[in-house]
Amino acid sequence: MMNTLPPLDASALLKRYGLHADKRLGQNFLEDAQALEAITRAAEIHPDDTVLEIGPGLGSLTRYLAVSARQVIAVELDPNLLPPLKATLKPHANVRVIHADILDLSPSEIVNQPEYLVVANIPYYITSAIIRHLLESERKPRRIVLTIQKEVAERICAQPGDLSLLALSVQVYGLPRIAVKIPASAFFPAPNVDSAVLAIDIHPQPLIPTPQLGTFFELIKAGFSQKRKTLRNSLSAGLHIAPAQAESMLHEAGIDPMRRAETLSIAEWEALVHLQKK
Repeated sequence: MMNTLPPLDASALLKRYGLHADKRLGQNFLEDAQALEAITRAAEIHPDDTVLEIGPGLGSLTRYLAVSARQVIAVELDPNLLPPLKATLKPHANVRVIHADILDLSPSEIVNQPEYLVVANIPYYITSAIIRHLLESERKPRRIVLTIQKEVAERICAQPGDLSLLALSVQVYGLPRIAVKIPASAFFPAPNVDSAVLAIDIHPQPLIPTPQLGTFFELIKAGFSQKRKTLRNSLSAGLHIAPAQAESMLHEAGIDPMRRAETLSIAEWEALVHLQKK
């Protein structure tokens, strides 16, 4: 059914409405049919699913979601795109378009399904903010599928030894993987970097118990506050404690104080969280 969708010419559609891609809003419209199908496959949409799409733009991806899901809720920030978007989506009665900034909305305000999906091609510059907004929301999605900058997707999927604040902040809530890579040429206008489709399967519960998440984030921020330094020194500076106290805490958790933050697994951070509770 997906293959029957006619191609969407973003350049021609923008011209018809007297519009252009807004660089300030990070607008790069995905046109490539194979990429759009790959994103839809990565979402593993069931016929009774509700999909929240962020930044539908001209509706190229929205159409693919609409033929796969029971309902699509598309949140678009740019008022100028609403007329062409609604024209594109006219054949799809199961799409609801909301003009708003997703960061100003709680997903629970607009999605009344407990097992919903998020699928989106988002502006690179708000990647971290959108991921954090979704993961920290009261009603979390079952899966998040985002087309983002390839290097950022790779950072999020990193393993201990190469972890970052961003990777840990995502992996505590879900299991990320790169579903497919998309070249810059698949977009109009083409961005300066290649993209990747990041799929995050959300854990039923965070790997760190919810009441201790605040402590976990406080610790990892401290650990990465001086990335080139050992954990002994970065935790000392970040937590405002004496180096000897930081060293003692690390020894008690079975962690070498000379290690660096990027080498610790979530289980090792959890051991530090438990010590902070004492």
